[in-house]
Amino acid sequence: MTTSATLTDTDLFAIAEQIWASYLDVEGTSPLLEAPRTAPSSDVCASVSVTGAWVGHIVVSCSMPAARNVAAALLGIDLDGVAREDVTDALGELANIIGGNVKSLMPEPSALSLPIVLIDGNTGWPSASEVSRLSGEWLGEPISVQVLESSVEKEA
Repeated sequence: MTTSATLTDTDLFAIAEQIWASYLDVEGTSPLLEAPRTAPSSDVCASVSVTGAWVGHIVVSCSMPAARNVAAALLGIDLDGVAREDVTDALGELANIIGGNVKSLMPEPSALSLPIVLIDGNTGWPSASEVSRLSGEWLGEPISVQVLESSVEKEA
C-alpha cells in the first residue's frame, strides 16, 4: 500500500522558487511568479515518477516559449540557438531536479525514474490524483508543476 503525500501547494512553490533562483534566474531579474490556477499547458510536458513507499509523478508543463527560455537559461545558450533537442534535455532535467526535491519530502524508501518529455502531446495519468499544483508564470509564459499520487496499488 502507498503512503499518502502531504505536500502542499506552498511547499511545491517553495521548491520551484528555489530551483528557479539556483538554475534559471541566477541574477534575480526574472523570478517565477505564482499565477491563478489554470489548466496546465500541453505544449511541452516532462515528468518523472517516484516508486517505493510513495508512488506518484511530478509533471512540469509549459508553453513552448517558456520551454525555450528554460533551455536557454539552463543550458547557457542564446535563445535563438535553442533546438528541439535542447528543449527536451532541459525540460527533462528540470523535471528531474524538481522531482528529486519532491521525492526527498516523501516517505522512504523511494526511487526516481528517468524523465519522459513530450512535445505537443496529450498526456494523462488516469490512475493518479493531484496532491498539489503550482500554477506560475515566468517571463510572461505559463508554467505549472503538478504532484500526482498514484491510486494503483503496487504489487507486493
